[in-house]
Amino acid sequence: MRILHLDSGHEMRGGQWQVLRLMRGLLGLGVHSTLLARADAPLYRMAAAEGFDVRGLAWRNWPRTDVIHAHDARTHTMAAINRVRPLVVSRRVAFPVQRGIFSRWKYARPDRYIAVSRHVADILRAVEISAEQIQIVHDGVPVSLMSDFSGPLVTPLTLDARKGMPLAIEAARAAGRELLCSDNLERDMVRASGFIYLSETEGLGSAILLAMAAGVPVIASRVGGIPEIIAHGENGLLVENKMSAVAAAIRELPARQFSENARQTVAMKFSEGRMVRDTLQVYRDLLHD
Repeated sequence: MRILHLDSGHEMRGGQWQVLRLMRGLLGLGVHSTLLARADAPLYRMAAAEGFDVRGLAWRNWPRTDVIHAHDARTHTMAAINRVRPLVVSRRVAFPVQRGIFSRWKYARPDRYIAVSRHVADILRAVEISAEQIQIVHDGVPVSLMSDFSGPLVTPLTLDARKGMPLAIEAARAAGRELLCSDNLERDMVRASGFIYLSETEGLGSAILLAMAAGVPVIASRVGGIPEIIAHGENGLLVENKMSAVAAAIRELPARQFSENARQTVAMKFSEGRMVRDTLQVYRDLLHD
């Protein structure tokens, strides 16, 4: 089986990490992947460094393939316009689908949708995409990391206005805790004493899973698909996006609280291997329809 992955991201964010982990896992199962990505993107460089077949995001670089998998909105549009099939589209975001004429046409093109959470699947069903076309495949992360809890609280470094980095900074200051705004979570999670993930909307939250896999206690916004990961008071804390609520959660967060429950949650439901196997099953089901 040959899979063509399409990704237009400029940064190495959660979606791009999932593409790279998926390609690694598929290779281990004997499935060949080709990636079309921006030549100046970190994903392009990292995949090429690992020996994958990586090409610039242009139609002249299109290889023969069995399944096309678009991993973001821009490549969904590209694939729809060029009427390529069979087409799988990953939907990771939690904002509503637009209802204009072009949007309706675009969303009618894919043969399958991979929704990152039940919340995202509900958004797709709300625009009359049939349940048979939607498969929920959660993000997967490695479970090899483990924090020693010797470092500060960590939150993702981002300029995205929908993310709550300024709120996390303000709340940590109010709680009297040091906060690191990290541009490399895999590097910094091995020392983190806690993880703060605040957002106005969220499909699932792969960065949360990475922290949980490392046993790092998590404080996260009660929005979107995040409650599908975190059971409040059992494997993390859910908060409203208010400074007072976040600061209060920081104050009550012991370094090792929730660690074992969080790691078990990831191992059982959100492992890298499970994500790869579930995605491969989507491809197989599509090819056998």
